[in-house]
Amino acid sequence: MTDDTDIGATLRRRLDYLPIVDRPGIKLPNGARVAVWTIVNVENWIPTSAMPRAVLPPPMGQPMLPDVPNWSWHEYGMRVGFWRYLKTLEERGLKATFAVNGSACEVYPQACKAALDAGWDFIGHGYTQRPMHKVDDQKKAIADTIEAIKAFTGKAPRGWESPGLTETDHTLDLLADAGIEYVCDWVLDDLPSRLRTKTGNITAIPYTVEINDVVMTAVQGQPSDEIFRRGKDHFDCLYKEGADIPRVMAISIHPFLTGAPHRIKYLEQLYDYILGHEGVCMWTGSEILDWYADATKNETLA
Repeated sequence: MTDDTDIGATLRRRLDYLPIVDRPGIKLPNGARVAVWTIVNVENWIPTSAMPRAVLPPPMGQPMLPDVPNWSWHEYGMRVGFWRYLKTLEERGLKATFAVNGSACEVYPQACKAALDAGWDFIGHGYTQRPMHKVDDQKKAIADTIEAIKAFTGKAPRGWESPGLTETDHTLDLLADAGIEYVCDWVLDDLPSRLRTKTGNITAIPYTVEINDVVMTAVQGQPSDEIFRRGKDHFDCLYKEGADIPRVMAISIHPFLTGAPHRIKYLEQLYDYILGHEGVCMWTGSEILDWYADATKNETLA
């Protein structure tokens, strides 16, 4: 790639504009219409830092550190909510993609071991929960995350989801150089896309800011059943369109949000609704990557 100080121009040069209606050749196995993947996000929120999300505003509008109530809100997810996810997925024979901060492997070893034992697909999610723009040394943070996951699981992660989906102009190049094969930050399509980097291509797997409990619950303050209502409508549209051109649907969840007692049953209802349809591949990020690589092996990105 050519260096450019215009970040907007650099972003656009990462990939070509190609409408989905111009990609009718790609097919899912056995005539399936939709590939659905679940991303469980496990993060290490540093108690002495400002919280990435807050449910309780600070008194008098003045942030107080440590922020005990909001940090505890998150910790509930790791102490309780995560285990509801594990049970929900296990009962349905499903495997998640496990987006994990590198440091979380040490902070939450039991949860990470349970995900490993369940056969979930580990991907990097930064070393701590901090925007990539605020990381002092991105190259080191990426390397530390990969090494932490490799040490815990025995193999390096193939995928990456930046904290808050944040990237600087250099993040993709650093990820590709570190051996990462796919990213979740580019929420711009219903099919995977290849992105250009300085060392070759990296694949953007369709992720979501729509069927995402941070957006629905923590940002928009939607009712507890929103993940089912919105998820069902989202799936119905993709399933109908998938008769002509297959689609990928992401479900992004965080233990402290959809793992809460008043929300978990709606996630279960969404899975049961989706599983009631034929022609659906319930995959992980790596499985979607491998399918896409094989289905487009004769295509090139200049």
